[in-house]
Amino acid sequence: MFELAELAEQAVLVHVNFPQEAVTEDLQELKMLVASAGVSTLQVITTNRQSPDAKFFIGSGKAAELATTVADLSASVVIFNHELSPGQTRNLERLCQARVLDRTSLILDIFAQRARTYEGKLQVELAQLQHLASRLIRGFDNERQKGGIGLRGPGETQLETDRRLLRERVRALKQRLEKMTRQREQGRRARQRSEQPVISIVGYTNAGKSTLFNRLTAAAVYAADQLFATLDPTLRKITLPQFGDAILADTVGFIRHLPHDLVAAFKSTLQETRDADIQLHVIDVADPRKDDNIKQVDSVLQEIDAADVTQLLVFNKIDQIAQLPRIEYDDTGLPRAVYLSAMSGEGIALLQQALVQLLSQQHVQLTLLLPPAAANWRARLYQLQAVQQEEYLDDGQCRLNIQLSTAQWARLQKQSAQQLENYIVSQSVF
Repeated sequence: MFELAELAEQAVLVHVNFPQEAVTEDLQELKMLVASAGVSTLQVITTNRQSPDAKFFIGSGKAAELATTVADLSASVVIFNHELSPGQTRNLERLCQARVLDRTSLILDIFAQRARTYEGKLQVELAQLQHLASRLIRGFDNERQKGGIGLRGPGETQLETDRRLLRERVRALKQRLEKMTRQREQGRRARQRSEQPVISIVGYTNAGKSTLFNRLTAAAVYAADQLFATLDPTLRKITLPQFGDAILADTVGFIRHLPHDLVAAFKSTLQETRDADIQLHVIDVADPRKDDNIKQVDSVLQEIDAADVTQLLVFNKIDQIAQLPRIEYDDTGLPRAVYLSAMSGEGIALLQQALVQLLSQQHVQLTLLLPPAAANWRARLYQLQAVQQEEYLDDGQCRLNIQLSTAQWARLQKQSAQQLENYIVSQSVF
């Protein structure tokens, strides 16, 4: 796949203001995306439309103006802040005599530049190919079949050949990723057996997730003031005061209109977020768009079935707006939000305190009736020091009164594939 930084370093940006969209916010984000791709912006062209033009997206008059601007500035790429159809892309490239990219292609290219691990590179290539599959269009050269001695007769066109090769490559990538997903699942089960809670860091891109991760773990994960500075998931063990060890997972940042191909390709990576005990939702408190960013992150979490995980809001970068670190509590007395600065370290102790409260505050008391075949779960409960009373019945079953944290009980249920639910006689939460 192509890399934008190699193809062009100077671009003309195009943004269309539709009545239902916010111009300033989206345009500012486009500029940040272009800068993250290592491309300089020569000029920004904006226009207003009620609906996209079928041929050029921006209308024939504005398209002619765009072509003139590209020629005058010798720009080698045009980047749209919207999704273009294959036909619109082809028409604009013919008119402007320059490469035309839409927002999705730009994000895919940034991911391609930033992926470092083998799995990350496979995921990005799969997303790029799936995006390209819908954009293979028939051109002049695609129509012709080769002729000559020994070559006449039925055969496939170049377009058909490209599509077949693309399908085969996608199939091979999916097989490799499925294998790596199984390996990742084995690691996840091992962490569950260790009974250590998993804390996943999520948030809008450039909110300071990796900086917070480094602050909590003393790791050296790459962090920079740019969109998608890191892609590959990283897991580290942390020790929480007066609680013990936990696993902290740093994940890829989210963004508005995150391409569905990327979400699908990174689904195994984002599984860490779905299976976590707590999500740290990191928010840039100094960003005027923070409320909309929160909605965008929650939307992606809903898409990957991770919206039901206990969430702690972390309002980062308080040093930029001169706020003091603090904890906000909900109506039940549990921490709801923490205000801190990952860069300076202010409020980190408060975050650790809030995590300990969430992980150990709520407990569950249960009575289980275990058959002889479930003796392994009896042993596990004794390892957790959760058994308060035990009684063997005449039929060989074992009645256990246990008490443990809700997080520990949730992990046990995941490990048993909800089998333990069948043994519950009574249950209460306190």
